[in-house]
Order: sequence, then C-alpha cells, then structure tokens
Amino acid sequence: MQQRLSLWRIALNIAVTVIFLFLLLPSVITAIIAFGDSNEIIFPPSAYSLNLFRRFFSEEGWVTSTWLSLRVAVLTTFLSLLLGVPAAYALTRGSFPGRRILALFLLSPIMVPHIAIALALYIYFIRVGLSQGELRIVVAHLTATIPFVIVTASAGLKQIDPALERAATVMGASRITVLRRITVPLLMPSIIASGLFAFLISFDEVVISWFVARAGDTTLPVKMFSSIQFEVSPVLAAISTMLTALSVVICVAVAALQKDTLSAQ
Repeated sequence: MQQRLSLWRIALNIAVTVIFLFLLLPSVITAIIAFGDSNEIIFPPSAYSLNLFRRFFSEEGWVTSTWLSLRVAVLTTFLSLLLGVPAAYALTRGSFPGRRILALFLLSPIMVPHIAIALALYIYFIRVGLSQGELRIVVAHLTATIPFVIVTASAGLKQIDPALERAATVMGASRITVLRRITVPLLMPSIIASGLFAFLISFDEVVISWFVARAGDTTLPVKMFSSIQFEVSPVLAAISTMLTALSVVICVAVAALQKDTLSAQ
C-alpha cells in the first residue's frame, strides 16, 4: 500500500511539473525574443541586445501610456486600501444586521465577468456625466481591486486574536489607540500584500480600461492590445517580459510577507 501511494505521488509530481513547464514555456520564449537584436519577432534571435527595451523607453507613446497606468495604479491602490481595509475590519469584527448581504455585495465583482462590469460602468459614467478620463479609469479599477483587498485583509484579521484588542480595551485604551497600536501593526503585512495585489490588478487591467477610458487616455495594457490588432511590434516582447518580472516580484514579496506573518504567530 505504501509503495503504491509513493508511486502515485511520484506520478502526480511529474504531471504537475510537466504542466508547470508547459505554462511557463510561452513566457520563457517571449523573454528570449525580448533580448533579440531584430525589428521583427524572430525565435531564436540571431543576435542579442537591449535594443527592444531601449525602443520602449525612447518611444513617446509607450512611455506616456506607462506613466498613465502607473498613476492610475498608485491612486487605485491608495483608495482601495482606504476603503477596503475598514470594510474588511467591519465585516470581520462587526456584528450587525445584513452583514452577510453586505459582504456578498462588496465581493460580487469577483464573480462577475469584467466585460459585464465594464459595460455597466460605461453606461453609468455616461448617465452621471463623468467625463474626466483618468478619474473614470480609477473609479472603474476600484470596482475590481477592492474585493481583493477585503479578502486579503479579512484573512489577516482572522489570524489576529480578538482577545488582544479586548485586553487593551480593558486596560483603558481607547478604540482609536487599539487600532493604532495593536490592530494596524499586526495587520500591516496583510495591508501591504493587499496593496501589492491591488496595484498589480490595476496596472494589468485591460478590459475595463478599454471600455471606460476616453480617447487619449490609453493605459499600457490597452495600448499593447491595440498594437496587437494593428501591428505586431517586437517591443511587445520586451514589455511583456517586464510585466512578467513585475508580477513575479510582487508575488514573491506577498509570499515573503505571509511567511513572516506565520512565523511571527
């Protein structure tokens, strides 16, 4: 029985490894193309250089779109934390009528396709007369990022013993003092992790941005999608490689924060 179970685990590990390598292969090929020295997409490249990366930073269209995506992502992250963390605290620690319904409402964007959200927001912005393009994108991205902030912050709050907050209250600390000196410091790894997730989701969002953005307010993912439609530029390989590296860095940072949190507990 033990031998059969061991063989099953070996087969499962091999299958998982093969699937992982299959999913990783396109990113590896794209990264190799990104370091090519040709103005066309060629694999394998005949020579290697940083030419495509230089083109990305020197062409105004790509830089402008990148700065817009960066501004939107930073503002979206700040507002997501400002709204999502208190909401997570209220849903996790609070006890009031309709709490489950409110939680379902706040988390519902996770279950709804982004194209449906984008279309609804597009119609809504027209009805209310919101014409500022960058603000429209930020508000739309908040719809997609706040649920993830609430989920991540709620998971962190569930790891904090409520007895610590009650003990501080019994010792005479005010509610604000308990939040500032106990809850927030203990929750900080989850807050940082949720902020990183919100930044990555906002920076990489294409469907919602495509619908709600006005002419001239083109984020980097939207410009990449447009470029694929009208021309296949090798610069896309360099951009994809940088976005992949950004995603890996953020995921590693989140994993490290979660590991530190578990170690502290």
